[in-house]
Amino acid sequence: MKIDFDKSTDKLIPAIIQDAVTKNVLMLGYMNEEAFLKTKESKKVTFFSRSKQRLWTKGEESGNFLNLVDMKVDCDNDTLLIQVKPEGPTCHKGSDTCWDESNIQNFGFLTELENVIQNRMENSEPSESYVSSLFEKGINKIAQKVGEEAIEVVIEAKDNNDKLFLDESADLLFHYLILLQAKGFKLNDVVDILKNRH
Repeated sequence: MKIDFDKSTDKLIPAIIQDAVTKNVLMLGYMNEEAFLKTKESKKVTFFSRSKQRLWTKGEESGNFLNLVDMKVDCDNDTLLIQVKPEGPTCHKGSDTCWDESNIQNFGFLTELENVIQNRMENSEPSESYVSSLFEKGINKIAQKVGEEAIEVVIEAKDNNDKLFLDESADLLFHYLILLQAKGFKLNDVVDILKNRH
């Protein structure tokens, strides 16, 4: 890994800190060559503190260390992407990230869909929302819908109509997300089990 510390007059390069699992950006710090080498050696992310004018290992006072998983340098050799496993909150103000965001796994649109389902479950009248009406009918009805959609996926998998197969797959996934929440879980809970099995 070739890093060009000489591009800036203070010989510091930005280090973007990213959670290796959730892929969320946790913070931005700066490293000189000494901080970079100490990070590689200790496996604890170490920065050059511009305010203290010294090396500073994140967590040296709080215990909230950033355990090194991987480091990559960008195409210009002057910015680092450092993937970590954080111990506790990253921000000195106590939040998971320096942008006051929760460091939770995000599955893009599926997470948005989970949030919509939760909102409909908690705030909509059954007459206004299909999702709310399913929750009103109870766990047996929701489980039955998942079973029906699963059967339809199997049937369409045996045919050659890709559109119908994908449509039924989307219906199955949608109803499964509803069932998960009816049981008090989220997609993240299932992903954690898959990771542990892996």
